[in-house]
Amino acid sequence: MKGRRMRPQRFLRHLDQVIVPRLAGGFVRIARGRLRLRLLTAAALVGVTGVLLAVVWTAHRGTTATPESTLGETVQVGVVQGQSVPLYARQARSELAGLLKRPSATPVETYALVSLKAYLAPERLTPVLGGVSVVEVYARVPLAKTQTASVRIPAFKIPEDVVAGMKQVAVRKDADAADFQGLAGKLTTADAEEERLRDTYLGGSAVAEAEAEAYRTGCTCVYAAVVRATPAALDQIASRPEVRAVDPAPEVRRLDRAVFLPPLPEQVGQLDPSASATPAASPSASPSATPGAEPSAEPSEGPGDEPSSSPPASPHASPVAETSPAEDGTVPASPAHAPSAAASDAGQG
Repeated sequence: MKGRRMRPQRFLRHLDQVIVPRLAGGFVRIARGRLRLRLLTAAALVGVTGVLLAVVWTAHRGTTATPESTLGETVQVGVVQGQSVPLYARQARSELAGLLKRPSATPVETYALVSLKAYLAPERLTPVLGGVSVVEVYARVPLAKTQTASVRIPAFKIPEDVVAGMKQVAVRKDADAADFQGLAGKLTTADAEEERLRDTYLGGSAVAEAEAEAYRTGCTCVYAAVVRATPAALDQIASRPEVRAVDPAPEVRRLDRAVFLPPLPEQVGQLDPSASATPAASPSASPSATPGAEPSAEPSEGPGDEPSSSPPASPHASPVAETSPAEDGTVPASPAHAPSAAASDAGQG
């Protein structure tokens, strides 16, 4: 029919039921000898085989997925290893100023990493992040002398999604605490090694319980956010007293291809390049609304004010992205996002 494409299956059926019999009948009628008939039959078979191969190739080509390599490389936004946090903040301001100077008839929105000067409770986020589209926030329970993990909470509606996400984290932390208690209870031998292991499990249980209680009550734990806004709106966010830095990332097109590395509020100097972290599971929290982008990759994380020995890894993954801190009291970092000025005078890893 005009304007419609014949499906490969229908075309093959038509070829088998109509075209081939007519070709065979024509060849029989025009053949004048056994040799000529064989030649014509062979030519027909070659032609039909070519058509079949073309159809199969076309059908396969239409269902082949786009190669992963065509989707672009992962970009990293935030503090790099060995870089001073004040220098990072200055370079972020410089990059934002450069975006503001670009002539544009229609302002273009871009993703940006907003780092805060202090931990904030969910209800304190509205006046700080108002006027822009929030994608996700980063939170950590700042327990004294204890390393705690950072979590990434998808949050498009402030503060409701942050509160809901914290409650999901609290449920998981309660389960972790119970699991640590169970592991400790299974150690019955009275030797020194098992005593140390039991103490470690009990310590992990205590930390998980403290984190669960903090998140359940909507703690003052949020220290960063990923937003999307025009350069002018980002400049307004950067001028607010609670904000340490607004790092624009115009090169980020897909959040699942980006890793955001915000500094913790207590980090005021240079980050240790030897720090490392172990990422955990992907987020599963369900925000109230979903923008046109996928959740970003997991952030890196650092411990509290005074480092101590880390508790064992959680028996279960948190319902939001979570990473364990380094043992030396610093935040792990990765190369800054190109072409961000944040990478100009910093070590990379």
